[in-house]
Amino acid sequence: MRKELTMARTQSAALDRKKLMADPIMVTTIVVLITFLTLFILYPLAILLVDSFVGDGTFGFSIFERIFKMPTFTRAITNTLKVGFLVGILSALIGLLFAYVEVYVRMNKFVGGLFKVVSMLPVVSPPFVLSLSMIMLFGKAGIITRFLLGIYDNSVYGFWGIVIVQTLTFFPVCYMMLKGLLKNIDPSLEEAARDMGASRWKVFTSVTLPLMLPGLGNAFLVTFIESIADFANPMIIGGSYDTLATTIYLQITGSYDKPGAAAMAVVLLCITLAMFIVQKYYLERKTAATLTGKASRARMLIEDRSVKTPLTILCALAAGFVILMYICVPIGAFFPTWGFKFFPLTTKWFELVFTRYHGFQAFRDSFVLSLISAPITALLSMIISYLVVKRKFKSKGFIEAVSMLAMAVPGTVLGVGYIRGFSNGVFNTGFLHGLYGTGLILIIVFVVRSLPTGTRSGISALRQIDKSIEESAYDMGADSFKVFMTVTLPLIKDSFLSGLVTAFVRSITAISAIILLVTPQFLLITVQINEFAEKGSYSLACAFATILIVITYGAVLLMNLFIKHFGTSRKLKEEE
Repeated sequence: MRKELTMARTQSAALDRKKLMADPIMVTTIVVLITFLTLFILYPLAILLVDSFVGDGTFGFSIFERIFKMPTFTRAITNTLKVGFLVGILSALIGLLFAYVEVYVRMNKFVGGLFKVVSMLPVVSPPFVLSLSMIMLFGKAGIITRFLLGIYDNSVYGFWGIVIVQTLTFFPVCYMMLKGLLKNIDPSLEEAARDMGASRWKVFTSVTLPLMLPGLGNAFLVTFIESIADFANPMIIGGSYDTLATTIYLQITGSYDKPGAAAMAVVLLCITLAMFIVQKYYLERKTAATLTGKASRARMLIEDRSVKTPLTILCALAAGFVILMYICVPIGAFFPTWGFKFFPLTTKWFELVFTRYHGFQAFRDSFVLSLISAPITALLSMIISYLVVKRKFKSKGFIEAVSMLAMAVPGTVLGVGYIRGFSNGVFNTGFLHGLYGTGLILIIVFVVRSLPTGTRSGISALRQIDKSIEESAYDMGADSFKVFMTVTLPLIKDSFLSGLVTAFVRSITAISAIILLVTPQFLLITVQINEFAEKGSYSLACAFATILIVITYGAVLLMNLFIKHFGTSRKLKEEE
């Protein structure tokens, strides 16, 4: 029996290979993808390894020995891990609280609306908005600390400043992840425990929480990776509290120590890769194995006021505070002189943005580069997803693994890799030297950074499509390109358009990698915001950030409107 199965599989694989080789468009697509992923993901990382081990001309660990003797670097590692673990734990716990309240408690529409806003704000806002808000509300010249409470020596910079800001930034990610998992828990399991006399707390600790543990661990690791890779928040609110991301940036821009920066980047990459492997190949699979499919029937929501009222109020207050933090930045852009004079409100900072600080160019460059990269990212994501789900060939695992690898590579690490790989080339040979300093390299960075998100979405969508639909098209003589464009892509149009929106937003709000690659030829809004925030020009930083939020949110609304009217979901509703 085993021999027959093995033979059948061998014959099937041989037939798939024969079909593949007979399709030149598909072969060309695979070759182009492999080349792209190798050049712009693997090659920069390989260059970092080369620089780390042979940066002084001889192979060895001398560069690593040198950087580990630096007190700033060893302190940065400790600081980064402390921040990452605490932010991961807090974000997972707060995310679980929000998810539990939404799934298990009967809420009014107002609180539900607050939850939706909270989940969306981190997506459409620049990554450092909360850092600016924290400084403006609770800093030495903060609205709350100085002008409401009369506290003049409060400092928000350092460890706790980073932890609070990152937790508020990342807990919505955990909330969205855990909400989906809680919805998939079969209510009959919990109701059986209730029927046996267990309290709600007992049911939660003995039934719900054990089922959620893999998902909770998954949410923790995702947040941990995001936290230790974060560059913008520690740069603005970290003060003298060094993290690995900021230390790498300062090492290459301040000390001009490229081999040292490369070795530091490798250390950070090793940490994120280790966590990514655990998250991706253990916890994610364990979560899927524990919670499969949808709940068998509707859940009876908690209406007991003794439970409902305190949980709802707590989450509503937390959500309201987060929204206030995001609103603070646009308001701060209208203050005459930040920290001294708040009234009357003025538009002078917006005027200065466009008259003195090249706002039009920053807007144009950011918008155009993001607009170019978004459809490229969405299309590449769908093609990779299609190949991974619908095709069988030897290099499929390579394409999937490398495209998802970008998720584990911090932006700072990628930026250093691109500097080393595309400014000097392979062993200083000048290979692809012409890319550095161009708009093309910025577009490539945007694509690479957004590729994993789009690919995951595409894979999920494609797995729901019946194989027989595409096979029928092949039987009628259509080639792979024709099948993809006329059958597959229309069926996953919603996922494609959503990937387009996500890619645009991620590109226009990106900073960690591009801050190392942008040249005076291009002005990007996020880089401008970071520059003014570092100088303490918070009103100007707020004005730039407000413009960016308006652009981003406006683009998201327009694209969502487009999806609503032209997506497949609308057509299906009309047919029904």
